[in-house]
Amino acid sequence: MLTLTKRPYRGETDLEAIVNLWEACEAVDQLEQWTTVSELERDFNDPSFDKQRDLQLWEDDTGKLIACATLWHPLGELTNGYLGFHVHPLARGGTLEREIINWGEQRLRELAKEQGVNSVKLRCQSRDDRIDRIAVLHENGFSADRYFLTMQRSLEEPLAEPQFPAGFTVRSVIVEQDAEAWVEMHNQSFIDHWNHHDLTVEDYKHWHTDPDYKAELDLVAIAPDNTFASYCYCAIYPEDNNRSGRQEGWVNTLGTRRGFRRLGLGKAMLLSGMQKLLVAGMNIAKIGVDYDNPNGARQLYESVGFRKLHTNVSYYKDV
Repeated sequence: MLTLTKRPYRGETDLEAIVNLWEACEAVDQLEQWTTVSELERDFNDPSFDKQRDLQLWEDDTGKLIACATLWHPLGELTNGYLGFHVHPLARGGTLEREIINWGEQRLRELAKEQGVNSVKLRCQSRDDRIDRIAVLHENGFSADRYFLTMQRSLEEPLAEPQFPAGFTVRSVIVEQDAEAWVEMHNQSFIDHWNHHDLTVEDYKHWHTDPDYKAELDLVAIAPDNTFASYCYCAIYPEDNNRSGRQEGWVNTLGTRRGFRRLGLGKAMLLSGMQKLLVAGMNIAKIGVDYDNPNGARQLYESVGFRKLHTNVSYYKDV
């Protein structure tokens, strides 16, 4: 019988072991979900993440890392906690997954007590083809409540030219100069979306410490009155492309603030971002979307040629 010890994160010495655990999971799951030491370090240094309390590890009696779990919770009013976990394929199917979920519930209850919140939801995601993971979530009281598509589109097919309303200008974002205006635009763009939490300027600046960030892929449309009206932030992940053997780029964030919708800005910004990915040498564009997005995002993406690749399901349980 496998004997496991739960322990907190010990710092940078654990990063390589966590990467190796992800690699072991990916070899079996084939989800194309990789990570690196630098990516983990950047994620764990997020202003909203407490490395000592929001990260838990399980190792066997030889000191080998067998499981890793994180509990993410946005700054501000606590309504949800997001549990992520990886379990080594040889250790799945027993009681470890239940122990991980119990840890996530306990940590979320601590946060709720600290903030004086009576009811919160623990959330966890799974691809819809991960039958084993879905079974674990169901067995532990989770229910599905939202569906998210990953879509893709070949960039080798012709792209329409972006058409902007008169008087609007488009340029690359200047992070330090534009941070407050960009964050305000983003929050106004997503305020009516499911499960929205306001982004902070601190978190925004932390995002841009990513060494793969390219300013030329980060676009903003500015109205004649100088209001930040719409944006499209694309990204390329060279290490992932080296692993997959494909040249893919992501439309990571696309939004238009209220008051500037139905002008064609979203489509124009999307096409502009895709053109930037094409110029950068990519031949595939990917994007994620809430299936029930209230502003017709899925239909917009389909109108320019995106098609579903796979579905991610959001599960929750009340804590």
